[in-house]
Formats: sequence, structure tokens, C-alpha cells
Amino acid sequence: MIVAVVLLTAALVIVVALLAGTAAGKLARMDGATYPTALTRAATTFATVITLATIVTTTLKALLN
Repeated sequence: MIVAVVLLTAALVIVVALLAGTAAGKLARMDGATYPTALTRAATTFATVITLATIVTTTLKALLN
């Protein structure tokens, strides 16, 4: 049961990160950025969301133990 919850949570975080990255890339293109710049912004946003999720998970684990 715990494994299923962990896998579903990881999938949710990845989906949210992909949506945020896609939105950042689209907004960059709408702002007039070139495709490489928009892709860089999207990748940076994706990595930031994954990093933020990792930090929150680590902090919660430390607080709950």
C-alpha cells in the first residue's frame, strides 16, 4: 500500500512539473522569446518544481521522524 502511494505521489509531482514547464515555455513564446530560450525556461521550471518537491519531502521527513 505504501509503495502505491509513493508511486502515485511521484507521478503527480512529475505531471505538475511537466505542466508548469509547458506553461513557462508557452508564456515565453507568447512573450516573443526564441524557441531555444523558451525551451531553456521550460526546462528550468521543470527542474525547479522537481527540486522544490524534493526539498519539501526531505523537510517533512525530518519533521515527522
